[in-house]
Amino acid sequence: MRRRPSFKLITSSLILIGLAVTAFAASRPTSVPQAATHLGSFVWTLPDNSWFGGFSALSLDAKGQNALVLNDRGQIASAQVQRNAKGIIDAVVVTQRDALRNQRGAVIKGDAHDSEGLAVDADGTIYVSFEQDPRVARYSAPDAKAAVLKRMSAFQDMPENKGLEALAIDHRGHLYTLPENTLNAAGHIPVWKWNGRKWREISALERRGWFMPVGADIGPDGRFYLLERAFMLFGFSTRLRRWDLDETGLHGEATLLKTGIGTHDNLEGLSIWRDDHNRLRATMISDDNFMSLQRTELVEYLLPN
Repeated sequence: MRRRPSFKLITSSLILIGLAVTAFAASRPTSVPQAATHLGSFVWTLPDNSWFGGFSALSLDAKGQNALVLNDRGQIASAQVQRNAKGIIDAVVVTQRDALRNQRGAVIKGDAHDSEGLAVDADGTIYVSFEQDPRVARYSAPDAKAAVLKRMSAFQDMPENKGLEALAIDHRGHLYTLPENTLNAAGHIPVWKWNGRKWREISALERRGWFMPVGADIGPDGRFYLLERAFMLFGFSTRLRRWDLDETGLHGEATLLKTGIGTHDNLEGLSIWRDDHNRLRATMISDDNFMSLQRTELVEYLLPN
C-alpha cells in the first residue's frame, strides 16, 4: 500500500519499532484456531534491483508454477516458482519485468502508478486496479498501452489514498473490486462488479475489527476470497475470509485464517489454486514497503474444500 509522505513517515517509524521488537517472528503460525493449515513460507530476495519490493498483488497459474507479481510503483514481473518434492517453494526466478503504461503508451509516473490489484483472464488479458486516481485498466500484455474501463461515480468520490485496493476475476471474465478503507453509509465494505459494460455494487461486507482489505481472488471453486491485513505496533496480522458467489452477490461468510501479530510480514497479494492432490491452496505475497527491516515473503496455506 502506498501512502502520502507525511503519513508514510509515521507509519514507517511504527513499523520499524514494531519489527525491531518482534525481530522477525518465526514464519510458523502461532496457535490460532483456524480452518487453514500452514504449508511453508519463502523469503524472496533479489539484490541490487531497485524496482524489487512493495508487492501488492499476485496471480499464479493453475499449477502454481508461473506467477505474475505487481508492486505499488507500477512494476509488473513474470516469474517461475520452483518447488521441492513436497510442493514447497524453494526458489522464485524472474523471467521478465515491465513498467505499466498509460493510455498513450508512456510509463506511468507519480500517484497514477499506485497499482494495487491484479487479475488475469483466461486469455492472458491483464487487469490492474489503482488506489490513487481510482480506476481499473486493461492490458493485452504487460508492456501494452492501458485501456481504462469506464469509471463509476463512486470511484471519483473516494477519499485520497483510499481507492481500489483489490481485484478479482471470475470464469466469465467479470471483474470484482473493492477499496481498502472507503466504507458505505452503513459502515460496510462495498464490492463492485464489472460485467463487461458497467460497474454495479453487488454486496457490502462486514468489516469486522481492525482488518482492512488488501487482496482478493476467485478460486477454482468459484468462491470469493478476501485477504485482509491489520497493523499493530508490533507487526502485522492477516485474515482470510471466503464467500459463496452467485448473480445476487456474496453469501455465507467463513473465516479460514487469522494469524497472530508478527506471524508473517505485510501480506497483500493473494492467489487461490489447486495442487496436484486437488487441494485448495492460498499463496500470498508481502509488501515490504521497500524497508530493510521488512521482507518479501511468499506464504502458502492449505484451505478446506
